[in-house]
Amino acid sequence: MSRILVINPNSNETVTEGLRQALAVFARPGSPEIFCETLAEGPFGIETQEHVEAVAMPLRRRIEAAEADAFVIACYSDPGLHVCREGTAKPVFGIAECGVLTALARGDRFGVIAIKSRSIPRHIRYLRQMGLMERLAGERALEMSVAESASGEGTLARMIEKGRELRDLDGAGVVVMGCAGMARHRAPLERALGVPVIDPTQAAVAMALGTVLVGA
Repeated sequence: MSRILVINPNSNETVTEGLRQALAVFARPGSPEIFCETLAEGPFGIETQEHVEAVAMPLRRRIEAAEADAFVIACYSDPGLHVCREGTAKPVFGIAECGVLTALARGDRFGVIAIKSRSIPRHIRYLRQMGLMERLAGERALEMSVAESASGEGTLARMIEKGRELRDLDGAGVVVMGCAGMARHRAPLERALGVPVIDPTQAAVAMALGTVLVGA
């Protein structure tokens, strides 16, 4: 059976478990199996450019050693995405890239909920490289750590607050959750906001599934 490996580049198993729960919706008889794992070498949360750079080569080594038909790097900074693509002939998906591309199909302008303000310049650099700044409505930060965003205590209420700011003040017609640790909050956040909310890991796995199923 085909296999898709989803790698959480931080060492927080709570985040990985949240990914498993969010991706259970894709389980279907005969469909590719989806496996989620934690990168033991990673920091507890990827929150700085130093963290992003530090996990690039461990991710590549893991992908080179793994047996899978596609890979998903489950961190919104897409750490090591291009160096990992150089290390395998199999498709490698980054959740930020996939999340934003999915958002473009759901609304004219999108907003992003970040974990911290210091993450936003890093996200903006990436969007500029992708040539998508004109479609960005805005980005708002929770001012939480990755671990805090994954714990669930007060996270949803804060995400609703920031989502409403993106919708009402910035004009976002769709909201992207800017951290893999937010995965469990997608459905209630979407109900509260009344606009599409994109879980970027679900978006990336959906693209990986389509790629594997059509054999592209």
